[in-house]
Amino acid sequence: MMHWEDLLSLQKQGYTKKRLRIEENESRTGFEVDYDRVIFSSAFRSLQDKTQVIPLSKTSFVHTRLTHSLEVSVVGRSLGRQVGKAILEKHPHLQTVHGFQATDFGAIVAAAALAHDIGNPPFGHSGEKAIGAYFLNGNGQRFKSVLSDKQYQDLIDFEGNANGFKILTETKNGVSGGLRLTFATLGAFMKYPKESLPKKPTQHIADKKYGVFQDDVPFFKEVASNLGLQSRGDANAMSYNRHPLAFLVEAADDICYTLIDFEDGINLGWIPEETALEYLVNLVKDSLNKDKYAKLSQSKDRLAYLRALAINTLISEAVQIFIENETEILKGDFNVSLLEKSKYQAQISDIIKTSIANVYQSPEVVEKELAGYKILSTLLDGYTTAFENNANGSVRHYDKLILKHFGDNTLPTEPYQYLMYCCHHVSMLTDGQALQLFQKIQGNL
Repeated sequence: MMHWEDLLSLQKQGYTKKRLRIEENESRTGFEVDYDRVIFSSAFRSLQDKTQVIPLSKTSFVHTRLTHSLEVSVVGRSLGRQVGKAILEKHPHLQTVHGFQATDFGAIVAAAALAHDIGNPPFGHSGEKAIGAYFLNGNGQRFKSVLSDKQYQDLIDFEGNANGFKILTETKNGVSGGLRLTFATLGAFMKYPKESLPKKPTQHIADKKYGVFQDDVPFFKEVASNLGLQSRGDANAMSYNRHPLAFLVEAADDICYTLIDFEDGINLGWIPEETALEYLVNLVKDSLNKDKYAKLSQSKDRLAYLRALAINTLISEAVQIFIENETEILKGDFNVSLLEKSKYQAQISDIIKTSIANVYQSPEVVEKELAGYKILSTLLDGYTTAFENNANGSVRHYDKLILKHFGDNTLPTEPYQYLMYCCHHVSMLTDGQALQLFQKIQGNL
């Protein structure tokens, strides 16, 4: 069973002395520093030009990865604080002996939620699929024979969550330990605390995807050990039970994408307002102030009121489910997302189905995703060929021009390292940067 005293660890990469909560500066705790470091990072800023659902859309306001991440963070902070208050009431020694506050839970979840999409490549989720498809079905297949099964799986199932962990923790350009976040925040960030193989060994929510690339396994084991996460795998398959607060990060994301993608569809005119208002009313009918609602004459004001009420309703629901199942969560026996236990599951499902039909599968999204596949495949082909030729001693002048995009760093020559280097570089591009590079490679100046 996991213990909150360990799970709320303030330890950071490179620290040898144990950091205690009672010794923290109350004006700015280590958990709050985590939030600041994420928000000031270049990787986070780049999310302003990465679309959440509708790639390259300039037709109307839609959420970018940045606005989505900010909203998820706000919801996560509320979830964390409410859960923290209940946890401290149930386990008072956490406060009286160790000095933890309810705001600590909120700060941890807020920071992890803020970073939850930081590793996602351009062009929404189709970006991940495009990278994977290049190595599974495209020219990247040529590398399969020189990689281990797990290394190859990292590539054909390229995962933004694992890339996010790399960004947050990777020593780079002389900066040790990446952003050097607390282990508590890193644990909460890790929705899928496992390596890429075996793929989906169980139906447990923690096995749905993976969260650690092969090169980052040793450090994640250090984080997991410090936090007291329980191992679920064996010597050949690293896998752990989730940090409990990862359930809250996931719930914040689920709440936001359920309601916000729906809202984007309405703003674009892809979902009729009458349909939207009906679905939202069904979700919040237990708490709807009918008199207040009736006084709102504009549809946009009704929509804003219902959305705010829906978010509040689902936050309260998620907190209640977490507290009711705290023991099972600490034991690692809780194996679904919090909202899957929600009494509003039917209403949530209706909203998501509408978004899938009207937004995710809309002609504009499908067309832009096709463009994203072509753009990322072309970039990867150019990059991987240049690195391959460089490693083989057969580098061409064209390859040298390509490699200049990677700066003056010492370039890796081992296949897995340089392939991950290429994928990481592509993933850090914004939608606009990827399109611009694609056009240049195609000879369009």
